[in-house]
Amino acid sequence: MGRAGLTAERVTMAGAELADDLGLDRVTMSQVARRLGVKDASLYTHVRSLEDLRGRIALLAADEKTIRIAEATAGRAGKDALIAFANAWREYAHRHPGRYMATQTPIRIDPGLAAEAPGPRRAVELTYGMLRGYGLAEPDLTDAVRLLRSTFHGFVALEAAGGFAHERSPQQSWTRALDALHTLLEHWPPFREGDS
Repeated sequence: MGRAGLTAERVTMAGAELADDLGLDRVTMSQVARRLGVKDASLYTHVRSLEDLRGRIALLAADEKTIRIAEATAGRAGKDALIAFANAWREYAHRHPGRYMATQTPIRIDPGLAAEAPGPRRAVELTYGMLRGYGLAEPDLTDAVRLLRSTFHGFVALEAAGGFAHERSPQQSWTRALDALHTLLEHWPPFREGDS
């Protein structure tokens, strides 16, 4: 494929596909150029640097993941919403490991691009909305968001690294972890002044 029709979106998608194939940290501008059938220099008309490309991949992935979570949780509440949310998160991480890692890695993102990107904002809205169904308010909401993110990301990262070698299947443990999170969220200990 030649240079004609090359856009920032096409460059970003090529980088995202490579990230899924090779791992985000192994993507180079030369590999993206080869995938698109262009010279390296052609890419710099559309993305400024490898870091800019990684930021664009992170925003693309945040948008894709958020759309899947929104579709999965639509019309659901309580435990049903939590399970749908968590399963959509995990499925996205399985299907798009490189893109997923871009959403979990500190990457400097162009502030203008970030301001226009709906994915990160929508992710926050969906997460807080789901947790409000458990009757949580600040600062408990923020603490619960951090707990969910830590649990979901920790699980999928360990799973991807082959960290669950026990004979009990990861799916069984995942199901039990979601049951436990639901129980915890239903009985969340309220914040008290003086808690640190």
